[in-house]
Amino acid sequence: MSKQRDSVLRTLEERDVRFVRLWFTDVVGALKSIAVAPAEVEAAMEEGFGIDGSAIEGMTRTQESDVVAKADPSTFRLLPWRSESAPTARMFCDVYTPDGQPAAADPRYVLRRALKKAADLGFTFYTHPEIEFYLLRGVASGDPQPADRAGYYDNVPGGTAHDFRRQSVHMLEDLGISVEFSHHEAGPGQNEIDLRYADALTTADNIMTFRTVVKEVAIAEGVHATFMPKPFAEHPGSGMHTHLSLFEGEQNAFYSAGSQYRLSKVGRQFLAGILHHAPEFTAVTNQFVNSYKRLWAGDEAPSYVSWGHLNRSALVRVPLSKPGKASSARIEYRGLDAAANPYLAYSVLLMAGLKGIEEEYELPEEAVDAIPSLTRLERKALGYAPLPESLNRALELMEDSELVAETLGEQVFQFFLLNKREDWQRYRAQVTAWELESNLNLL
Repeated sequence: MSKQRDSVLRTLEERDVRFVRLWFTDVVGALKSIAVAPAEVEAAMEEGFGIDGSAIEGMTRTQESDVVAKADPSTFRLLPWRSESAPTARMFCDVYTPDGQPAAADPRYVLRRALKKAADLGFTFYTHPEIEFYLLRGVASGDPQPADRAGYYDNVPGGTAHDFRRQSVHMLEDLGISVEFSHHEAGPGQNEIDLRYADALTTADNIMTFRTVVKEVAIAEGVHATFMPKPFAEHPGSGMHTHLSLFEGEQNAFYSAGSQYRLSKVGRQFLAGILHHAPEFTAVTNQFVNSYKRLWAGDEAPSYVSWGHLNRSALVRVPLSKPGKASSARIEYRGLDAAANPYLAYSVLLMAGLKGIEEEYELPEEAVDAIPSLTRLERKALGYAPLPESLNRALELMEDSELVAETLGEQVFQFFLLNKREDWQRYRAQVTAWELESNLNLL
């Protein structure tokens, strides 16, 4: 820590940094920022910076308003979109109570706690997200439209998406965030950028940075970027398929050369844990009313609890690892959407998987057929339970989940339920354009 702190202070001086943004995240995944002068950075790393937690979604109870945001020097990066004449950096913060205890409602702490559980069992948890989003025009005028009419993997010379993705990838690389792939997705105006795998805490920080970079580049390109799960009824939703693996030291715990799809017993148990608990934690991985319009609209979004190898309608897919490359063994969770709070989402995925290992869950039969094409009776006979069909149903299942309550902790668990129930009640009260169009003249 001392070396990292000294490196930060040296960079501030050498690069003449004028402002440092201290970043942290609230319970629903909104990025918060406080700008401090360079002279305050050492104190921010050593002692922290006092903030009013009661003004931040779910951070504290009103009577416990004061919290301390302490900058993590390992996350120091210069922001490449700020002016060279006034260089600006950022650091993520861990949030503490005034007596120095981790704040129970800090999403970064929730994930740290889950990662410690994994470490106590001898594991390191790695994640690799594929993040989808739309680029839009006309948002300010109230008529959002896709920024282009291209489709999956389309190459459009001189198109907005090419310039956008190139600039975004450059900025991400400048921030130390490695990008594996980028391409146009299936929907018009829809893009995907895949981040290289990293430990789950680093990935969650990278996702929060990624969203900021994407929105900044979009503004510069004269378009609007949205991670809304399903912005258009007629076009595919935006997911955040995430590849997951556990390592024991340098060894991939999911790899077994002689097993089906080279997935080890530990990997099968981890996968079984995710499947078993998926309906309970779906409210966390899919936290908005709009999330369920993606899950239940087709377009390869998973709607049923199942796993498969080549089956892209399955909730979890097991990609075939490369022969002789044990590090590539992994599973892909396809239910997560692009608007999730990554700290909380990765926490529940990890804890569900670890539960499967600890209790030696049995993996059900693989789903070979496209599940939506089966009849209801066929799905029932094969044991493909549905994911929650609405945020309301997801919250009901979450409320009864000991696993989710333990993972999030009481304060986050209760606030999350309260906040999302309020979302559902507001949604229920709306009269939509579809209702007016369908019923106003008929009834």
